Amino acid sequence: MDNFGGIIQRAVYLGVGLASYAGEKANQKLAELRTETQKLADEMVKRGEMTTEEGRRFVEDMMSKAMQQAPVDSSPETRPNEPRRIEILSEDDNSSDSNSTEVDEMRQEVHKLQEELRRLQKD
Repeated sequence: MDNFGGIIQRAVYLGVGLASYAGEKANQKLAELRTETQKLADEMVKRGEMTTEEGRRFVEDMMSKAMQQAPVDSSPETRPNEPRRIEILSEDDNSSDSNSTEVDEMRQEVHKLQEELRRLQKD
């Protein structure tokens, strides 16, 4: 009977180890995805195929889709304390009303995304 207890204990340890390993691998793959997506967005911005704001949204959309497909509880050590800061440069030109409403909509969307990020970090 002592041998049976040892087998159960090893099975539990194996399960915990596998779960931990799977979590680490998933976090690693998400980090790689984020890096590759950011490189792609930077390249498209550099070529003028999208704006900096569109590039930022593209990266965030890709990451949110990846997180929805494979939800993983990351440990506090691997989760960044705050979002990566980006610098948004604006062009100095006269904005029309349609541009200002578009900018307002984008600001609202950014605010919503920031709130969602804060909510996800609390979970």
